[in-house]
Amino acid sequence: MAKEFTAVIEQDEEWFIAYCPEVPGANGQGRSKQEALEDLAEAIELILEDRREEGLRGVPPEAILEKVTVR
Repeated sequence: MAKEFTAVIEQDEEWFIAYCPEVPGANGQGRSKQEALEDLAEAIELILEDRREEGLRGVPPEAILEKVTVR
């Protein structure tokens, strides 16, 4: 199941700039709105993957890891 995020898109001359308020640091840009959204989606994915890896580094080996679904 995919989680949805908010994309704020602004046009700056010939470029579309997109950012996600729910994921600080997630930005995208492109010559079209679609390119900016695709770039933003990739940034969100990379940031969340990095935060997961960083967060799991200090987890003790005996800890129980489970997935939780957000709707």
